[in-house]
Amino acid sequence: MGSTSSGEPVDARDRDGEGRARNARPRDGLGRPLPYGAAGVARQPEGVVRTPEETVAEAQTLLAEGKPFHAHEVFEDAWKSGPAEERELWRGLAQLAVGLTHSARGNATGGARLLRRGAGAVSAWAADTERRQPYGMDLPGLSAWARELADAVERGGESVDAAERAPRLRA
Repeated sequence: MGSTSSGEPVDARDRDGEGRARNARPRDGLGRPLPYGAAGVARQPEGVVRTPEETVAEAQTLLAEGKPFHAHEVFEDAWKSGPAEERELWRGLAQLAVGLTHSARGNATGGARLLRRGAGAVSAWAADTERRQPYGMDLPGLSAWARELADAVERGGESVDAAERAPRLRA
């Protein structure tokens, strides 16, 4: 941290329009920071309120494009803005997307852990609510996909192609 000519400290961290710390470095499709000035992938705007159907459609598009980090941001918006009874569903889906992100980055341990945590959350939500296909999503299928990918990531120990291994959210 530097100081102004009057001796006041200057915070060199990036800030958003409201003064919150926000890293302005560009990011790649997996959310990894790139050097300043590099061409990155457009970030998902935060705090967007979408209908559940819009959330599922946008997240699916991002997953199919190999951008699970960005899909996680979409799910996180739903988790934070949606009805309380659906928060665990959206949080579990966000965990699945982050698990795929870590797996694609080569973090087998973190990827497998988050995939299993998300699978458990989605399965528990479906069991508690007796809704196995909210908004057309196949929750048992997503849980199975996540557990299978977690096993494969742990066995192989290598990164996976996020677009190739992306789940289909809807049955």
